Parts: sequence; structure tokens; C-alpha cells
Amino acid sequence: MRTRWRALAEGLHEFYVGPYRRTFAKAQRDEDDLFRMLVMSEMLGVPNPASYYTAELLPVLYDGFHEWHRRMGMERSPLEEYRCC
Repeated sequence: MRTRWRALAEGLHEFYVGPYRRTFAKAQRDEDDLFRMLVMSEMLGVPNPASYYTAELLPVLYDGFHEWHRRMGMERSPLEEYRCC
């Protein structure tokens, strides 16, 4: 009985979420891009009052930096000290 309810719940979830999966993925990517820009704003020349706290996150964000700046329309890395291309 429990497995039938679980299967029904999964089916309903897929029915309602399935058509919007691409929209949710785009919204998540946009949110991640904004977060990355806020964390790297000091390096991009924008004053950031929270740079003391966001500096710890920079090594984590460097992994996806190349995809981010290409998605933002920058042909080359905007950072002088960090070349990825």
C-alpha cells in the first residue's frame, strides 16, 4: 500500500514539475550567476562591503569561472590575475 502511494506521489510530482524543469534550471543558473558576480565583484572593480566574508568562497568559485564569463558574454577573462582562456 505504501509503495503505491509513493508511486502516485512520484507520478504527480513528475506531472507537475516535468514541464517546468527547463525553467527551473534556467532560474537556478541565473541565481548562481548573480551569486558568482556578487562574490567576485571586488575582483571585477565593484566595491563590495562583504568582501572579507566572500573571499573565502573564491577558491570554490574558480572551478566554474570559465563557463561563467563565457555565458556572460565576455570573450576573455575580465580578471588580470586569473587567466583561464
